[in-house]
Amino acid sequence: MKASDLNPNEYAEYYAQYIKQAGNSNLLNVLKESAQALNNLFETISDDKMNYKYAEDKWTIKDILLHVIDTERVFAYRAMRFARADKTNLPGFEHNDYVVVSNAHNRSKASLLSEYNAQRASSIQLFTNFTDEMLMQKGIASGNPMSVRALGFVIAGHETHHSNIIKERYL
Repeated sequence: MKASDLNPNEYAEYYAQYIKQAGNSNLLNVLKESAQALNNLFETISDDKMNYKYAEDKWTIKDILLHVIDTERVFAYRAMRFARADKTNLPGFEHNDYVVVSNAHNRSKASLLSEYNAQRASSIQLFTNFTDEMLMQKGIASGNPMSVRALGFVIAGHETHHSNIIKERYL
């Protein structure tokens, strides 16, 4: 299954930007390749640079990485709930509020990358074991319909989006 297989009714228009950035490979390959790309990017960033922000009101690189982890965790949880045919409308989350209390500034790059890699391995395992029927399940999150398979592409595309911001504005 590729991002081009998605139908527009499987996600809110807002998420189209992330799905586009995920590329058009098989979902599991996209998740693996984006993880490798993120790890390669962070190999080039010194520990000293991790606390850098290009403007006073912007996040640090550590904040961005922990935001990517938090968001993936939330989206993987949504995917699991929807795959299990849970019809509960799931609330949104305020990512800016999460960053303020995340304690990212007191974490090392190694600690953050370890958590990221654990979360990605968990997400890959989760999506590996979804059946075709489970991938097609839909639920409501943040007031919008979303399919399980769309969530997988959003996870990868959201990460790519933030990796590109780091490359363009931080390095």
